[in-house]
Amino acid sequence: MLEATGNQSKPLVLVVEDEAPLVTMLRYNLERQGFRVEEAMDGEEALEKIAERKPDLVLLDWMLPGVSGLEICRQLRRRNSTRELPVIMITARTEEQDAVRGLNIGADDYITKPFSLDFLLARMRALLRRAGPVRAKSKLSFHDIEIDLVTHRVYRNGRLVQLGPTEFRLLEFLIQHPRRVFSREELLDSVWGPNIHVEPRTVDVHIRRLRKAINAPGELDLVRTVRAAGYALDIEPN
Repeated sequence: MLEATGNQSKPLVLVVEDEAPLVTMLRYNLERQGFRVEEAMDGEEALEKIAERKPDLVLLDWMLPGVSGLEICRQLRRRNSTRELPVIMITARTEEQDAVRGLNIGADDYITKPFSLDFLLARMRALLRRAGPVRAKSKLSFHDIEIDLVTHRVYRNGRLVQLGPTEFRLLEFLIQHPRRVFSREELLDSVWGPNIHVEPRTVDVHIRRLRKAINAPGELDLVRTVRAAGYALDIEPN
């Protein structure tokens, strides 16, 4: 995989780091080694970019403005689409208990600053080799909707559906639990995360956007509203 010459065959690495000089150094050296590189300067931007296009590996700083590296890792491990995404946590913390905490949250590896580029590359390549067979999966489907978790695309009746990052995560969660009704609070906890403070009514806004995107004229509305209970991905009875 690493030796491929086509641009889309090069592994995509998301560097989540708020130290601009370090980001510049990593981008320069990783691109010279045959990687494609995306950048995120904070946790929220990182989650948005991962939702839009899943990378092959994430280099994740522990200390970030807003959402911490630990919380990003925790959210990635809760989602089916990113549960196996390789994550290397990079941090200035050198205490052993910090490393244990990062690994217990779900990081695949833990590297302390300062580090040598050769050491980082060796750990990245080892993770990518292990993750290679896993990335070939997977697709989720319900009725005439299909989600491709590899290409991050949604199709209904064969047509491509354009979804925003939040609507994609919402549909992904609902399609994993078809016909089950979830309250707004449950959806907030599962899709947005337990430590993200958002008003419950925000769920209604994104449900409306999801409906508008996936339901073409004449098609069944597969997002069912259950009064005083919540929402489900279901087929309404006749």
